[in-house]
Amino acid sequence: MNYNIEILLEANENFSTFLHKKMKEFNNMYSIYHKEAREKEAVKPINIIVSDHNKNWIGGINADVYWDWMEINNFWFREEYRGKGLGGHLLGKAEKIAKEKGAKKVLLTTFEFQARAFYEMKGFQVVGEIKDYPPGSSYYTMVKILS
Repeated sequence: MNYNIEILLEANENFSTFLHKKMKEFNNMYSIYHKEAREKEAVKPINIIVSDHNKNWIGGINADVYWDWMEINNFWFREEYRGKGLGGHLLGKAEKIAKEKGAKKVLLTTFEFQARAFYEMKGFQVVGEIKDYPPGSSYYTMVKILS
C-alpha cells in the first residue's frame, strides 16, 4: 500500500464532513438500525420551547425518538427559571410525547456539574461514567425506562 500522512492542527470542515459521511456509510452497511434511522421520518424530533412574555426563548428541550428510544440532546433553562418545577414539567411532557411516538427508554448525557441529581430524582440511572472529564469532574450516560 502506498499512502501519505498529513497532520493538521486546526479545524478542517471538509475533512470532518468526509469522515462523518464515511462513518455513516459504514454503519449503514453493518447495522440495519442505523440505515433505517437515516431514512425519511425514521427520526422523530421533539422540541419543547419555553418563552417569556416577550417571546424570548428562555430554555427548553430538544430530543429525537428512534430505535424505541428518546435521546435528549439539549435541555437547558436560564438560571432564574431553575428550581421551580419547570424542568420536571417539561421532562414529563417530553417523555409522554416520546411514549406516544413509540419510545420505551430515554438516553442522555450530563456532566457532574450539570444535572445528574435532577435526572436521578426523575428516575434516571447512571449506566456509564467517564471520570476526570473534564479534570476534576465526571461525564455520565444515563438511562430511564419509561413506564
